[in-house]
Amino acid sequence: MRTTKVVHVVSCHAEGEVGDVIVGGVQPPPGDTLWEQREWIHQDQTLRNFVLNEPRGGVFRHVNLLLPSKHPEASYAWIIMEPEDTPPMSGSNSICVSTVLLDTGLVPMVEPVTTMTLEAPGGLVNVRAECYDGKAQRIFVENVPSFACELDQKLEVPEVGTLTVDIAYGGDSFVVVNPEQLGIELDAINADKLAKIGAKITDAANDQLVFNHPEKDWKHFSFCLFAGALAKTETGYEALSAVSIKPGKIDRSPTGTSVSARMAILHQRGQIAVGDTFKAVSLIGSTFTGKILRTCKVGELDAIVPEISGRGWITGTHQHMLDPSDPWPEGYRLSDTWPNHKQK
Repeated sequence: MRTTKVVHVVSCHAEGEVGDVIVGGVQPPPGDTLWEQREWIHQDQTLRNFVLNEPRGGVFRHVNLLLPSKHPEASYAWIIMEPEDTPPMSGSNSICVSTVLLDTGLVPMVEPVTTMTLEAPGGLVNVRAECYDGKAQRIFVENVPSFACELDQKLEVPEVGTLTVDIAYGGDSFVVVNPEQLGIELDAINADKLAKIGAKITDAANDQLVFNHPEKDWKHFSFCLFAGALAKTETGYEALSAVSIKPGKIDRSPTGTSVSARMAILHQRGQIAVGDTFKAVSLIGSTFTGKILRTCKVGELDAIVPEISGRGWITGTHQHMLDPSDPWPEGYRLSDTWPNHKQK
């Protein structure tokens, strides 16, 4: 087989959401910091297109680039490549990266618990993995500080109407909607409808509202979270959760950054406290559990430090190649599978 490149990938999913990990074949991008490397990957687009576009990828896929850490406390760093964003942090992808590091032996596994520190573009995250029988069984990630911004904002959404929404950050930026306003149940049968409406809501938020991270150059809304009704359980709190990811798909997992963002909102409203747990349930029935570890500040904003936990599984290994005669070296997109959603 002739090829001009070979990219080595370990495929993985966390509670249903694909988060493949590039473990070889790609040189570290330029940049003095991981944030600068993230920005280079996002602006250059070559690697993103190669692994995310058809015929190698698709709108359902996230891919993580494993890198040497820029921070001395971290074992590894990684850059998250999602369909249209290259975000600061991702809960499902952090669980996939941790699972791959441990289950492949890149980080030595210690049973019953392995600890490590990883570096995401958004900051350091401490990882605790419950391990036995040679498998990382559950990953606990101490996420970056998360905060609620403006609550109860009015948002005009074309073809939908006026909604009341909250704004929050949980490692990425969210516009948060109670689905009861739309009369749509958080059910798998409504995934396509939720994905399309969520894309419209995210666009409307970027047109009408403002998000500015106090410490990072992050000035747009990435996702729409449909936040189901909160229920008290014997162990804490629980709710259905669905996140629309640009250009218009529903996260198969409960989305770790959305769990963090929602806990920040619930904490600001006085509905949950430090030490409380919150379980989010996805449209396929998978779960992430969040816990508020402590409070902190991000700039002048009150914030929380959340922990999220979930499970990951390796699904295969791949060597992506590029034949020098291939007329589509960076792949392609068609609107039958990649919605023509307005990009930001």
